[in-house]
Amino acid sequence: MSKPRLIAFYLPQFYPTKENDEWWQKGFTEWTNVGNAKPLFRGHYQPRVPADLGYYDLRVPEVREQQAQMAREAGIEGFCYWHYWFNGKRLLDRVFREVVESGKPDFPFCLCWANHSWYQKTWDPTKPDKLLIEQTYPGEQDYIDHFNAMLPAFKDKRYIRVNGKLLFGFFSAVDISNEQFDVFSSTWNRLACEHGLGGFEFFGFTFEADKYDSIVDKGFNSVTIDYTKEMLHDTSFAMNVVKRLCRSITNRPNKVYDYQSYVNHVLQNFDLNKKVYPCIVPNFDHSPRSGNRGFILNNSTPQKWGGLCSKVFEMCSTRPHEENLVFIKAWNEWGEGNYLEPDLKFGKEYISFLRTEIDKCQD
Repeated sequence: MSKPRLIAFYLPQFYPTKENDEWWQKGFTEWTNVGNAKPLFRGHYQPRVPADLGYYDLRVPEVREQQAQMAREAGIEGFCYWHYWFNGKRLLDRVFREVVESGKPDFPFCLCWANHSWYQKTWDPTKPDKLLIEQTYPGEQDYIDHFNAMLPAFKDKRYIRVNGKLLFGFFSAVDISNEQFDVFSSTWNRLACEHGLGGFEFFGFTFEADKYDSIVDKGFNSVTIDYTKEMLHDTSFAMNVVKRLCRSITNRPNKVYDYQSYVNHVLQNFDLNKKVYPCIVPNFDHSPRSGNRGFILNNSTPQKWGGLCSKVFEMCSTRPHEENLVFIKAWNEWGEGNYLEPDLKFGKEYISFLRTEIDKCQD
């Protein structure tokens, strides 16, 4: 049974920045929303309070070391840091830059470019969202500048590879055109070879399995599918009417799904025959950011999470170890209720169940 290579997405949002001070409020971080969260219905698990690490500040190196140690305990190979580049401007880059420059923690990593525009949502259907910063694809010179800015990371011995290729993702693979991606990928592969780095394994992230063919057609080497939001595409008219009626009466969010339904959906829809790296979530609750409009997976438990891991690892066990990547979303996206780090309710149980299931697999 091939042992999967577990890679957890990592959010570097937990420290104040000039832009967040300007766009939101002085001192804003993800903890602002997390701390203000309220339960929206009976049995709704909110607020979620971090345990071992507390409301940490990622500018503190000791916190980053502790995170890496916990990830090792869980059997995770490395972190996939969300990376933000807007035509030469980098946001939320301090944490990863310090990880590269300091050489600590000594824990593998790769990058996924969060290549989407940022908006300040109004949550009012009659008003447009406010554009904060726009994502563009200016062309070859910007791609060269982008590569050179990240070159110290690509040269780092900790950078994760697949069959000798540097692993690099695009969060919104559908947003870059075929032509734009062709120029980007050919430029980066050429530069990587010039620096003796062997080229890239580009993966495209998506929430929609039916986007697989279009992403592969662009030239991506693989696709990573997060199946959570596919559950929102319930087009049953009767069901939607019932949900809206219930919401109007109880003020309960109408995007609440049972975690076990999500587990079943993943197991039914993952296609081993395609070049798909599955992306599995231990929990999800967007309500700290968006209130009643949030998408919520309710009733997640460490046991259900362990069951999902067991089944996915078994399904992928025929793949060669080098290509047996399984992404976990996420290590620390607390504002989306989407994390493995310990909280006051479950402690390290999600980490422990993951470790138990990975230890059952063979190298």
